[in-house]
Amino acid sequence: MNKGWKKVVASFLTIGTVALLSACGSGSDAASGNSEEPETVRLGVVGENNEAWEYVQEELEEKENIDLEIVTFTDYRGPITALEDGSIDLHSSLTEIFMDEVNEEGGFNNTTIAYTTLNPLGIFSDKIEDVEDLEDGAKVAIPNDVSNESRALLLLQQADLIELDEDKGNMPTTNDITDNPKNLQFEELDANQTIRALGDVDIACVNNNVAVDADFIPTEDAIFLEPVAESSQPYYNVIAAREDETDNELYQTVVDYYQTDEVKEVIADTTKKSSIPVW
Repeated sequence: MNKGWKKVVASFLTIGTVALLSACGSGSDAASGNSEEPETVRLGVVGENNEAWEYVQEELEEKENIDLEIVTFTDYRGPITALEDGSIDLHSSLTEIFMDEVNEEGGFNNTTIAYTTLNPLGIFSDKIEDVEDLEDGAKVAIPNDVSNESRALLLLQQADLIELDEDKGNMPTTNDITDNPKNLQFEELDANQTIRALGDVDIACVNNNVAVDADFIPTEDAIFLEPVAESSQPYYNVIAAREDETDNELYQTVVDYYQTDEVKEVIADTTKKSSIPVW
């Protein structure tokens, strides 16, 4: 074989070796799955029972290569300020009326991009089994933030325990009680503390997720539960983003994976149907 043919053969061998190595490399990438770094979305929640979001977290990781990082808060204002300062990207545990109230107070711009559930407020007691059994001067624990206090007072009105000034709409305070036939005495506490006050009061108005975190089943354990009606919409729980990111495609993907029949089933199973999907 002359020198010219040797060069040609060597060239073909080099090309074949490179192609083979390339093919092996491609096969290795395919076998290991998506080699791209996942996109991260930090989601703020309140409380420890977040099975629906944990299900969504797994689905997003498997099907969209999105890392949904669940950030837990112990109070309801925490997710709002964290979203505002960029510590998280979304939050989902707050009612729209509460978020709007804190927005107004703090000059924030947390904005609803989707609804999740209605989590009915309940009246709980260790001492009585029916609100009609309340004695004169009974002690009542209610949340001390504006929106949850108003919601609790409206619930007590629905239970025929008090009457409120109807001109105050959805935002009455204890100063707006126009009739208190049982002379109820109110103790205003942080929303996540009302359930812990049951030993010291006669009844407590307790947020749904606070009750669930304390191993209560609101639909079974509450002696009176907030009814589902058109007036409930201000109390729908939201998924919220910063105002300038409401159309963010990544966040809309998170919404799409939450608002499914599968997630409805998870919610029903884990809350004993105490949380009601509203999408």
